[in-house]
Amino acid sequence: MSEQLPNLDLSLFDDAGITFRPGEPKPRILLLYGSTRERSFSRLLVEEAARLLEHFGAETRIFNPSGLPLPDDAPVDHPKVQELRDLVLWSQGQVWCSPERHGAMSAVFKAQIDWIPLALGAIRPTQGKTLAVMQVCGGSQSFNAVNQLRVLGRWMRMFTIPNQSSVPKAFMEFDEAGRMKPSAFYDRVVDVMEELVKFTLLLRDHQGFLVDRYSERKESAEQLMARVNQRSI
Repeated sequence: MSEQLPNLDLSLFDDAGITFRPGEPKPRILLLYGSTRERSFSRLLVEEAARLLEHFGAETRIFNPSGLPLPDDAPVDHPKVQELRDLVLWSQGQVWCSPERHGAMSAVFKAQIDWIPLALGAIRPTQGKTLAVMQVCGGSQSFNAVNQLRVLGRWMRMFTIPNQSSVPKAFMEFDEAGRMKPSAFYDRVVDVMEELVKFTLLLRDHQGFLVDRYSERKESAEQLMARVNQRSI
């Protein structure tokens, strides 16, 4: 792993506090990015983040958005839609990374979120899961995309961690092999991934308790009563 992460001072993680109980499964993290370019810097940043997450003990999956149809332009049984939804259900935490285009998140990224419903049958695929947000910029540093991703995360009922990453002039921050160069921006990505793993470990066993809502319990009770009344007719 040290060969995969040459920019890390691994000795600084000895007391980081990320520990696993015997037999405890790895936290499952899904990473989404927002560009289908051959050299996509949001993809390169996500790949770097996945290496860090695996170093911290997580299991990762990266979704490739190439081939995902526009929202509502294909049936929900489209293979790419089903792949995305299955990964969302699999995950316990997520990383969202978008390039900033015209001062906003990319359409490629937004399309992925628009294919994720708030409910799949009786299951809420994103509610109560942790989220880290990142963006890459073609020019000077901006926070427009991460701010929008935070709004989306709240709408999807996720726990978005406090830290975030915005990488300016991303074309200067990666080498020819697609690896992120040592910098303060790289260190921030390390901070964000470390924090995401910690929050996921703390919250994943308490999601049901934390997102239990009176309004939803009331709705469920009313639906149950309606079914009982139908059977008695």
